Amino acid sequence: MARGDAEIAAKRIEILRNFPSLAMNEDVQSLASEFLSKSNLPPKAADDALHIALATVYGLDYLLTWNCKHIANAQIQKKLAQISFDAGYELPTICTPYELMGE
Repeated sequence: MARGDAEIAAKRIEILRNFPSLAMNEDVQSLASEFLSKSNLPPKAADDALHIALATVYGLDYLLTWNCKHIANAQIQKKLAQISFDAGYELPTICTPYELMGE
């Protein structure tokens, strides 16, 4: 959340300040490890795997992202959906804000 352009990152943090945080737990870490070991996510995408695992374990309907390389990527999502299903979860719909808004 604080990566990238410092000014824009500070604005993101301020906007999200009052949003509840999802707690990291063993289920999230385990699913993220599964994502990394069984999908085509590269090892450098460990933070992305945790992000996706948090949304999945907590049963969110949508995961919005601008990361089209590792998260909003149809080829990767297909494998992540199977891994999630095998672990007893349903992968949320992963898309960019534009896709969600129909633009």
